[in-house]
Formats: sequence, C-alpha cells, structure tokens
Amino acid sequence: MRASAFCPGHITGFFEICERKDLLSTGSRGAGLCLTLGATSRVVMRDSSRQSVKVKIDGKESRAEVTKTAVRRLIGAKKFAIEVDTRLDLPQSQGFGMSAAGALSASIAVADMVGAGRQEAFEAAHIAEIEHRCGLGDISALHRGGITIRERPGLPPKGKVLRIEGEPEVILCVLGGRLLTRTVLTNPTKRRAINASGSRKVDQIIRKPSVEELFRLSSEFAIETGLASKQTLEAMNAASKLGMASMSMLGNSIFAVGDTNGLRRVLSDLGDVWTCKVDKRGPREL
Repeated sequence: MRASAFCPGHITGFFEICERKDLLSTGSRGAGLCLTLGATSRVVMRDSSRQSVKVKIDGKESRAEVTKTAVRRLIGAKKFAIEVDTRLDLPQSQGFGMSAAGALSASIAVADMVGAGRQEAFEAAHIAEIEHRCGLGDISALHRGGITIRERPGLPPKGKVLRIEGEPEVILCVLGGRLLTRTVLTNPTKRRAINASGSRKVDQIIRKPSVEELFRLSSEFAIETGLASKQTLEAMNAASKLGMASMSMLGNSIFAVGDTNGLRRVLSDLGDVWTCKVDKRGPREL
C-alpha cells in the first residue's frame, strides 16, 4: 500500500507553556501562522513478520523520533514494515514547525491506509510532539489552519483555536544554526520568562485579534523573554523598516510581512530567505 500527504509549516510568534496530566490537553496558548511551505511524506506499507518503521528525511535515513512514535501509535501492534520518505521545504529546528509537519503528514498518510480517522492522525502527532518535547502548539494550530490564536491549550476539541483573517505573503529568514526546542522547554529560567510574558500577550491578542497585533506582541515577547539574540534583533529592526517582523519561536530565524521585494533584498544580506503565504487549507492527502 502507498499513500502521500502534505502538511503546512507553522510559526509561533509568542506562547505560554501549559502542561496537563492529559497529553491531549497539554500544549500551549499562543499565536502564529500556518505556511504554504511544509512537509510532504510518501509512505509505503507492507505486511511483515515484525513491525518496523524507517524514515528518510530529504533522502537521508533519520532517527525522526516524533514521526516514528506517531506512526507506531496509529498502527498499534499490527505487523507492518513502513517506510516514510519525507521532503521538507524549510530547515529543521528553526521555528518553522518542520517536526510537526513531518510527523503529521506521515500520520495522515498512514491513517488513510489503516482506516483510521483524520482526528486520530492529529492525536498521534500531537502526543508524539509532546512526549519528545519537540513542540507544544504546532499540531493544534495546524488543526485550525491560517493565522491562529491558541486560546485554550491542547488539541481541539479539548483545545480551542481561533482564526485571525488575513493571507499576507510571508518572508522567512534563517540567520544562524539550529535552536533545539527541547533545550528551551526544559530550561526552568527560560520557562518562567516565557510564561510570564506569553500569558499576558495571549490575553491581549484575544481582545484585539489582528495581524498587526500579532507582530507587535511577538516582537515584544522576543525581547522580554531574552530569546532573541543580538543578531535576531538586528534583523528584526532591519525588516521592520519595510513592514513588520519578529522572531520565529523557536529558531535563529525571523518572519516578516510588508514590502516583499524590499524584505527579500534586505534579509538576503543577513541569511537564507524563503517566500511563502499563509496556508488555510491545512494538512491534506495527495
């Protein structure tokens, strides 16, 4: 059996860590946007004498713990040999939700083959992300699509995700090396700073939901938490002269909207640049 699926990328601008005993209620409150660049997974499933899951990312065999955990959750004890070939449109560990996109695209393809529902695919990917501390809110936001506010933590329907209208062109710029999400999420000092700032900002954007407010609050969050490096702040300032910009959580990268050509020109001098749009369609079979 074969199946393929695409999942958008996702950027978080600011967030609050929300942990619960129930993993489907665990996640984050926050705001961000889903991207037309993401991950495409092609999955081959065969009957086997034992269960095995192998994952290649961009042609190279990978540990891909989140994807493997999600796939195994979907197939249970069934003895299948599964090969996942995932192609990423954006770099990993740069705040673009590639771990979530890879796991969810594979999960949707596998769910299709084993007769599981779409919600089960989301649940498998969400729980895998939480267990491996590779993300908190990406799957929840992707469940809704577009520009989102995660009002209540967890995967819908336990979580609650609102949508802000708008489909701006988005410029992404990677400024430096990878930033592993789990190193931030397991740091007590950083967690306290994130929650102190993030909680207030979620309440603020719920009262005034707009793209402009999302960028304003995201920029404040990056500065208040100390997550933004000097290099990141310089890039944000340069981009802000041509529109609005902030740090992608959590990565050595920024996202911006405004004068697309001008932003591409300025940011190309600072790092690698991609252009995409906001994705409202969500994860889908191909």
